[in-house]
Amino acid sequence: MSDVTTTANKSKSKPATAMPEMPNFEIPRFEMPKFDMPKMEVPAAFREFAEKSVTQAKDNWEKMKAATEAATDMIEDSYATASKGYADYGLKLIEMSRANTNAAFNLASELMTVKSLSEAVELSTGHLRKQFDALSEQTKDLTALAQKVATETTAPIKESVSTAFKKVA
Repeated sequence: MSDVTTTANKSKSKPATAMPEMPNFEIPRFEMPKFDMPKMEVPAAFREFAEKSVTQAKDNWEKMKAATEAATDMIEDSYATASKGYADYGLKLIEMSRANTNAAFNLASELMTVKSLSEAVELSTGHLRKQFDALSEQTKDLTALAQKVATETTAPIKESVSTAFKKVA
């Protein structure tokens, strides 16, 4: 009976959220036996092979490093050229949009001053002709600019690939 009351008294004195205490376990420590490396002589052929392999690996590493740096430079040049080209293309689009918007506002202001329906039709027909010609010219300009950007962007890549093929051949 005293065991029951002791447990009941303990539960009242400790908060309900207290975790039971975990026992400490110690991991036994073992020492690894020490072995001496046997002394043996490596044959000269193996030594030469290992030295040649290390030298060849270093040479290959240097070649790969140089090739990677050249490729990185080529990609950076292409990216810079493409970025400039895309910015120029965007500016050209903005310029064309501004010109088209101004033409539309000019038409609207001219249409406010017309006195007859036939004059309005004549004015709008003339505007449509001008805008069609302007749109054709703008399309040619954008196409030429896009081709220029594509050519300038791919030129370093093309040059790099042709140089690589010349080295291989």
